[in-house]
Formats: sequence, structure tokens, C-alpha cells
Amino acid sequence: MAPRSRPRPLADLIDATIAESCRKRGLASVEIVTRWADIVGEALAARAMPIKLAWPPRPDSVEPGVLHVRVEGGFAIELQHDAPIVIDRVNRYFGWRCIGRLALKQGPVPRPRPRFRFREPNATECGAAQQRIAAVAGAFEDEALATALARLGALVARETRDKGDCNSGDSSRGNRPGFTQR
Repeated sequence: MAPRSRPRPLADLIDATIAESCRKRGLASVEIVTRWADIVGEALAARAMPIKLAWPPRPDSVEPGVLHVRVEGGFAIELQHDAPIVIDRVNRYFGWRCIGRLALKQGPVPRPRPRFRFREPNATECGAAQQRIAAVAGAFEDEALATALARLGALVARETRDKGDCNSGDSSRGNRPGFTQR
């Protein structure tokens, strides 16, 4: 019987897929796209993104490549001024002089989604949630289960409070704010 293959991390599969797309655009390394914010900084990454990397036409050339960057129109002059810094950061990240200059293309840059920052509920929130759960379901024999449910209840209560109550509509017919029934 053949040995079973181990499950592969999803990141390995995605990197392989992205790598093929990047190679078609001349980007030899996926990292320049996936780690762009780490390489150039959050402020610059919010306004510019790498499009492709053009290498010199001769394979034996020692000339570095040209990194084509899409940049928001109002930020293009600032990026042009900071181009030597960006080139230095990219080259330092990869450990060799792979970029010699930037070619700027003005256009819209997709906004990255803000990273979710999880904040643990404090003792007051957990205690209040535990009291509400005990009033509805009674006491639990398993202390770990009671603590986990209190924590979950505190997180749900915070989420409901922060986003507004989703069930404030007429729940008898399933109507919710923001949804229309046809």
C-alpha cells in the first residue's frame, strides 16, 4: 500500500497558485506582493502596490530590474521623491540589488481590509454574562464550561452592543433591519 500523503498547509497551496500568477507578471518572488506592507511600510502600501518586475532583455546582464508600481494620483509625486528609499528597502529585503528603478503607473489602489484586533473580555463583562447565563440555564457542574460560556456570552454581548442589535426588527416574520422581504 502506498504511503499516505500528509495534509499540506493552505498557505503552501495558495503560495503555489499566487507564484504562477506572479511569474506571468515578471515577479520572480511572491514575497514582493504578499509582504509589500512589511517591505515598504503600511503608509506607502496603502497608496501603492507592485504591478510587475521587468528584467533587462539580456539574460547575462548584471543590470537590476525595473519595478512597476501602481500608485494613487495624488501620491505619485511623493513616491517619485521617495523612490530611492523604496528601492533600497526592496533590495535590502531580498538581500541583493534586484531593483534599479521604479516605474510609476497612476491608478486606483485597492484598500486593504483593516486587521481585526481581538480584545479579551474583562472580568466585569464575563461576570455579568455568567449571571445572565445562570439565570437562564441554571448552574453548570463543569466550571470550565461555565467559564467558556461566560466568555462567549461577553463577546456576543460586546459585539451586539458595538454593532447595534440585529434583532430589533419584527422577529415574528423574520424581518431584520437592512433586509427587505419580497
